[in-house]
Amino acid sequence: MDIVLASQSPRRRELLERLGLPFRTVVPDIDERMDRPLPPAELVAAISAEKARAAAAQAGAESIVIAADTVVALDGAVLGKPAGEADAERMLTALAGRTHFVYTGLTVLRGETVRTVSEETAVTFRPLTAEEIAAYVRTGEPMDKAGAYGIQGYGALLVEGIRGDYYNVMGLPVCRLGLLLRELGVDCLAPGHGKEAARAL
Repeated sequence: MDIVLASQSPRRRELLERLGLPFRTVVPDIDERMDRPLPPAELVAAISAEKARAAAAQAGAESIVIAADTVVALDGAVLGKPAGEADAERMLTALAGRTHFVYTGLTVLRGETVRTVSEETAVTFRPLTAEEIAAYVRTGEPMDKAGAYGIQGYGALLVEGIRGDYYNVMGLPVCRLGLLLRELGVDCLAPGHGKEAARAL
């Protein structure tokens, strides 16, 4: 079983490792522009599918390829990774005290079989002062993350509540991934597919 994660994200690697599945990573070279005229859910689905196809071209014919793409959307506008500290502060100021949506497009591919879905999670920030936003930006955590925050780090201090899959906010909707993998012949809960199998390799 050759599983390929089409991502260089340490958070996605960490989440896949938690499932105990042996995998390798391939970083696909595609156009990830966020300015395409698509709604956020369709945008991330399209980009994840492109990532999967590009990675599949580098993998074996029977490889199972997992690809994902995540964006934050506020009032329908996509917030990608900040261009700098000022951009991060701008994003966080807009998010403060409001509910936004995190969308992850997820594609699992094996041969000619392709499954692409998008997952939505609502995230509510508590009200934030300018000093709190500046302090958070100084941690450096926002700089490589969509929407300029990471819920699994210091960003947890900003989040008042969520509705939906927590792991989706980290960039990989694990529950949905498990269902798609099962469709393609990998049951993460079955003997031989989980942590015991990973340790045996």
